Amino acid sequence: MGATAVAALGAAVLSAPVAGATDGSRGGAAREAGHAATRAALEAQVDEAGVPGALAQARDEHGVWNGDAGVANLRTGKPRGEHDRYRIASITKTFTATVLLQLQAEGKVDLDASVDTYLPGLVRGNGHDGRAITVRQLLNHTSGIFNYTADAEFGKTYLGVGFLKHRYDTLTPRDAIAIAMRHKADFKPGTGWNYSNTNYMLAGLIIEKVTGTPYATQVRQRIIKPLGLRSTTLPGTRASMPRPHGRGYSKFPDDPRGKIHDTTLLNPSWGWAAGEAISTSADLNRFYAALLQGRLLPRAALAEMKTTVPVGEDVPLRYGLGVAELRLSCDTTVWGHDGGINGSSSYAFSSEDGRHQIALNLNADWTGQGMAVVDAEFCGTTGGATDAATAGSARADAARGAAPKGSERVVRTVEQGRHASLAPRVNAAG
Repeated sequence: MGATAVAALGAAVLSAPVAGATDGSRGGAAREAGHAATRAALEAQVDEAGVPGALAQARDEHGVWNGDAGVANLRTGKPRGEHDRYRIASITKTFTATVLLQLQAEGKVDLDASVDTYLPGLVRGNGHDGRAITVRQLLNHTSGIFNYTADAEFGKTYLGVGFLKHRYDTLTPRDAIAIAMRHKADFKPGTGWNYSNTNYMLAGLIIEKVTGTPYATQVRQRIIKPLGLRSTTLPGTRASMPRPHGRGYSKFPDDPRGKIHDTTLLNPSWGWAAGEAISTSADLNRFYAALLQGRLLPRAALAEMKTTVPVGEDVPLRYGLGVAELRLSCDTTVWGHDGGINGSSSYAFSSEDGRHQIALNLNADWTGQGMAVVDAEFCGTTGGATDAATAGSARADAARGAAPKGSERVVRTVEQGRHASLAPRVNAAG
């Protein structure tokens, strides 16, 4: 999309309610002081980046802190709320990978078996060969399989102005895989790294093959219900959002007017096991705490999940099995994922011991530096809103393959491949 003026949007949010914070437990004043940098970075998303609204929840040994800025609805001026549900996009991948690792621990899946073992003949053509790709390589994005959301026609249909006509269309997992097979493989399996949503379409199909049930059923039974994630849903083809929720806003890269569109309602089937889920900040924090504290996976399986590969040179991010290891500006390491889909950019990260988390959402897909908020929470950046949005996000942007902040190039992977926001911005619209 390149640089896009957001003056009109800025005017809209300037008249919005100011950022707020609520205390989820005790010691509200002390808690607010402890998250001052996080609040400043959250406010910067609205005041400086031009995001309509942002919300976050942080959890640590002192309790729960909730913050918000801007609005959930540009038309009504309704503020964002701590219980709002939002589309989490690629954060879905951690749920999918967790189920596959559970199945491996039960002896039902071999991560080092070929994709063809479970899905014979599905991955073929243009250098793709499911006989030479392992399940593990799907989960850590070293398979070399082309990313279907980087297909030009897909981009026009679902990520550009074509979205307005096709927002309710259904795209099946096999349809998505077929799109990928029409392109050349990115590299030979195991010889490189490239973020590909196709990998997780295949992962979802493997779950269904070995269990005989929908992948979503397995996620609900194995993760959502045991953890009591009451606000987390897998909508399938359902376009509506469960309440409460705000609106999601998009700018399309092929719209020369740069108009802001309400893209709240959409059929997320094209995301499926790679990015269809809806959740809340509280549920995401609970999920990552449980995962990293070993309550969802045996110790050996969790160790496999956290065995990472590099994603590029001089990038402070490594990728495991559905989870990223990210080094922040203060050299603190966090684990989690981010994700972007039409009208929504989400981030969920935790300390390795599972005692400190933050999950947040921006209701825009063309601007914002959510990783600056993550950096502020864990590093305590205190240089004000501008510094919180730039110093903390410089490495985070590099970790996601972004262009330097100074270029103001906001062609994010949430616009290239929507929920590929940890991926280098090197294909599709980029």
